[in-house]
Amino acid sequence: MAAAAEPRARAWLGSSSPRPGSPASSPELGGRGRARPGPGPGPGSGSGPERAGARTPGPAASGHSFRKVTLTKPTFCHLCSDFIWGLAGFLCDVCNFMSHEKCLKHVKTPCTGVAPSLVRVPVAHCFGPRGFYKRKFCAVCRKALEAPALRCEVCELHVHPDCVPFACSDCRQCHWDGHQDHDAHHHHWREGNLPSGARCEVCRKTCGSSDVLAGVRCEWCGVQAHSVCSAALAPECTFGRLRTMVLPPVCVRLLSRNFSKMHCFRISESAAPEQAGEGDDGADGSAPAGLGREVLAPDSSKQTLKIFDGNDALQRNHFRVITVPRHARSQEMLEAALRAYYVMEDPCDFELQALPPSVHTMDMGTRGRTRAGGSAEEEGSRGPGSREAAPEAWILRALPHTQEDLKIYPAWLKVGVAYVSIRVTPRSTAWTVLLEALLLLGRQAEGPESFQLEEVLMGSRQVQRTVLEDEEPLLTRLRDIRQTSLRQMTQTRFYVAESRAVAPRVSLYVAGLPFGLSAQEYGSLLDEAVATKAGLVSVSHVYSSQGAVVLDVACFAEAERLYMLIKDTAVHGRPLTALVLPDVLHTKLPPDSCPLLVFVNPKSGGLKGRDLLCSFRKLLNPHQVFELTNGGPLPGFHVFSQVPCFRVLVCGGDGTVGWVLAALEEMRHRLACPEPSVAILPLGTGNDLGRVLRWGAGYSGEDPFSVLVSVDEADAVLMDRWTILLDAHEAGAAEDSVADVEPPKIVQMSNYCGIGIDAELSLDFHQAREEEPGKFTSRFHNKGVYVRVGLQKISHSRGLHKEIRLQVEQQEVELPSIEGLIFINIPSWGSGADLWGSDSDSRFEKPRMDDGLLEVVGVTGVMHMGQVQGGLRSGIRIAQGSYFRVTLLKATPVQVDGEPWVQAPGHMIISAAGPKWAETMPTVFSSTLT
Repeated sequence: MAAAAEPRARAWLGSSSPRPGSPASSPELGGRGRARPGPGPGPGSGSGPERAGARTPGPAASGHSFRKVTLTKPTFCHLCSDFIWGLAGFLCDVCNFMSHEKCLKHVKTPCTGVAPSLVRVPVAHCFGPRGFYKRKFCAVCRKALEAPALRCEVCELHVHPDCVPFACSDCRQCHWDGHQDHDAHHHHWREGNLPSGARCEVCRKTCGSSDVLAGVRCEWCGVQAHSVCSAALAPECTFGRLRTMVLPPVCVRLLSRNFSKMHCFRISESAAPEQAGEGDDGADGSAPAGLGREVLAPDSSKQTLKIFDGNDALQRNHFRVITVPRHARSQEMLEAALRAYYVMEDPCDFELQALPPSVHTMDMGTRGRTRAGGSAEEEGSRGPGSREAAPEAWILRALPHTQEDLKIYPAWLKVGVAYVSIRVTPRSTAWTVLLEALLLLGRQAEGPESFQLEEVLMGSRQVQRTVLEDEEPLLTRLRDIRQTSLRQMTQTRFYVAESRAVAPRVSLYVAGLPFGLSAQEYGSLLDEAVATKAGLVSVSHVYSSQGAVVLDVACFAEAERLYMLIKDTAVHGRPLTALVLPDVLHTKLPPDSCPLLVFVNPKSGGLKGRDLLCSFRKLLNPHQVFELTNGGPLPGFHVFSQVPCFRVLVCGGDGTVGWVLAALEEMRHRLACPEPSVAILPLGTGNDLGRVLRWGAGYSGEDPFSVLVSVDEADAVLMDRWTILLDAHEAGAAEDSVADVEPPKIVQMSNYCGIGIDAELSLDFHQAREEEPGKFTSRFHNKGVYVRVGLQKISHSRGLHKEIRLQVEQQEVELPSIEGLIFINIPSWGSGADLWGSDSDSRFEKPRMDDGLLEVVGVTGVMHMGQVQGGLRSGIRIAQGSYFRVTLLKATPVQVDGEPWVQAPGHMIISAAGPKWAETMPTVFSSTLT
């Protein structure tokens, strides 16, 4: 379990530990807190015969409770990852950490039960859909993920579904939210799940393992090391090889108080975890625990018990399962229940209350109770050890105390201590505790009015902050939290924070609106649709050609209301899209920074985009990775509009690249970097532009890190861009009738524009994919569909040369007998075919993609197209020029960069689109990319 703790050396109050951010900040170091003695068996298991020997307390830095056990199968050490020879090992009863005896004194990895107390900046995780992850291990119970498990979309945390509620809220901190300071950016260590051949940065020995959760890796720079060796590395992180491409967290601001991580990182709802039948566990949305991984026979010597940790779990029927001997003592049952919920406190402070079989919600005060070392009340001499007396369900309760020790953390105050411990009595209020905390922290001279006491619930899926009222009785509040959930109490922390108000400001991107309106008209339209509140909501940016606006919202509650309402609203029959956008603080970017803006189309080609989205979010800052099916490319360019220098990576097919370049052309005058270089990761079927730029014929699962390195090392080359004006002024005209006039439309072209038979084949393919998108999951299948639709058109003849007129440089050009007319800008067409041919011709110049000229080629039908793609023939060379006018005499299929439609009769004017775009081409032709 990684702990995003403060690694800088500073003194502790009530402790001599020199590293308050290290695992040494276990609960027993608070000055007055008691440490729970090591319990017996591990979570969800009994004290079976394979366990032997006395408990061995782990190092204070780790909080483990080790027990010497007899090994019955091959086992590996979780510290050094070496095989444990012999029949004895040391197992932590709480988190299942296994170790050699010789390695015990070196264990620094914190136990799951104490890991939440070591997190300096609580950041919730963003779990994706369930999936199968081979040779991965759960970060909570450290066991293999054999069944469908969950993975964080932002960091490398893997957990079982029933371990989610106990996952530490230690995800990567990817933006500034108005609370934290950024003196330096430190390593963010994540334990285990390293490649088996990973090498330690310090000792250069193997630190990865496919057998256990071992080794650590920084999730920003990628440095890998043994957990012991990581202490020898400098705490500051430099972002590693991708330093210039990463958008530093200090440069991103997002006030996301009321939004989940899914909303903040624009992760589409389709990627959300399954919820049906699982319920919602309050703040962190966890699912109820499963019934364990072991099924016992009816005549087994052990019994299985359901354990609830509070009223909330009881109401939701969320329970954990423990297995104990049928004649287990009360102490054994209680310790097993505490381990099941990873509670590391003294068992003497808790009790088990029996639940009647048929009533789980009645008053707890009249039920039988099982306390540590005692017998069950109202059960006479039978006790819970009796087979007949032991109920199937129990609720775990904390015993009331007249006073408690409460840890108060200094939040972002630079006071030199990790926390202070304060005695809370029935007379203690939030105000009195605040005064005492300020005195211990040495900040009493600044006046208590400048500070406030905050309660932070560090859920695995959401971190919630609550400012306590001055008169709030803290002892009562602590009791209420424990009554609600003991697990919630272990994840609750109290902070002393400065009370200066952070001005709320949330940027909401809204798309799907009508085109061509003004800011006032868009404001009135949204006010009518979702009732925006005057004075709190204003339109800051208008993109009328895209039907989109950006709203500035000055209230967190109003921003959340608008976000949820807009997603379920349609205007003029079009559903609206809402996204939460961060602000990039471009003035804080390092001088040599050139962050990479990544666009991924998860529907392109072989549907590999979903995995790439997750990989790029982890390798870079997730705020610089955009999913094109969730808002298109415009939000990404808006976020990067003030960045003085950036690059673009487009992951998709030729149509996707054209889509992004068209949006870039429209946004160019609003960008501080008007002509960014564009790289391509080809995910489509044809990928002609990727072939020309030497990015390969298609992505086939190469290492995403190697892809980013190649992008960073690529050279920039220029490429022409072309504008196509579609003026269908005769659309729908019929004999003796006057039709409605269609407005002119402008599209951008990078690769080629086809009219006739090739566009007709693309249109048939497009329609087949829209009808059954689930079948189009591989390039091989996609090309097979192309062949099938081509064979259906093999005898087709329409005489295209009779239905169109062509002018080149305002000169009429006579067309030969053809079925398709193609304008090509790059020397690749139809999945790599050379349509123009390599033969020299004195009538034309040698084609280049940056010469300001287009080549015009004709094909006579499907058979001719097949011969061109097979390399047997080339197309019919017709013309070469920079200005073209095509007159369509009847409705004709047209495709631009693989995006087809049926164009109504009218004119098509093709001309240069201003400056040439800088595309990137690999300098080193890696076999993984070509």
